[in-house]
Amino acid sequence: MDTATSDICAVEFTSSKDGDSPVLPDLLKQIPGGEEISTVTADGAYDTRRCYTAVIDRRANPIIPIRKNGRLWKADCQAAITRNETLRATRHYGRAFWKRWTGYHARSRVEAKMRCLKAYGERISARDPDRQTAEIHIRVALINRFNALGTAEIVRVA
Repeated sequence: MDTATSDICAVEFTSSKDGDSPVLPDLLKQIPGGEEISTVTADGAYDTRRCYTAVIDRRANPIIPIRKNGRLWKADCQAAITRNETLRATRHYGRAFWKRWTGYHARSRVEAKMRCLKAYGERISARDPDRQTAEIHIRVALINRFNALGTAEIVRVA
C-alpha cells in the first residue's frame, strides 16, 4: 500500500492453505522496477530470510519485528545483517520504542485497508481461479477509486 495515497499497489491471490510470507517476493515483483520502495512493513510472520532478501533486493528498508523467541542469524548475507541489527535494537531499546522509532504503526493503516476490502464480502463469488483473481482486482480498483474521491485534506489553521 502506498502510504501517501493509501492506494493498494499489489495484490496476490492465494488459497487459504498458503501462508502469507511466501508471497511477499511475488507482491514486490508486481511493483515496477523503476518505482522506488522506501520501506516494507510487515508483521512477525514475515521474519524469514526469503522476505528480508526480497525486500533488500528492491533496495527497501524492511520493518519487520523479530519474533519473541528470535535469535541472531549467521551474518552471511545482507538480509541476516539487517535482521540482526533489528534484533539488537529491539533488545536494547525495547519493542515498543522500536515500533515508534521505525514507524511500524503504518501497518495498522494497511490492516484497516484490508478490512475495507473485506467489507465487499468475505467470500469470492466466482469459482474459476482466473475470475476470482479478476474479482479481487476489481475490488482493489474500487477501493483505490473511493480513496481518490473521498480522501480528506487536512489543513492546519492555527
